[in-house]
Amino acid sequence: MFMPEVLVVDDSKVMRDMVVACLRPLTGLGFTHASSGLEAIERLSLKPYDLIVLDLNMPDIGGIEVVEFVRGQDTLRHLPIVMVTTRGDEASRTKALAAGADRFMTKPFTPAALLAEVQGLLTGGRG
Repeated sequence: MFMPEVLVVDDSKVMRDMVVACLRPLTGLGFTHASSGLEAIERLSLKPYDLIVLDLNMPDIGGIEVVEFVRGQDTLRHLPIVMVTTRGDEASRTKALAAGADRFMTKPFTPAALLAEVQGLLTGGRG
């Protein structure tokens, strides 16, 4: 049986746990946590994922660089990415989407909004 796997990347454990709690209503999802951009890239090289929820600002490799890495890999190029950040400015949004993020959400977001975005992307609603 297919169980979609979501990679949740944020340097804040509280935020990673909150993302997972928001997505719990989507039964059958598996979750892997990464606390940095570097850890996310390492995890992506070890197994396939169906979606990434990715923080923009992290101490080592930022979210934009992770998006650029994913989009540069043939095997990962089509992986849906939801960028989440405290930075709500238009420049950050434009940069994230231009790098290849599928969705851009500003923290704090509502659980329902994150759930809707992830559900849409997992069912093929990119664009």
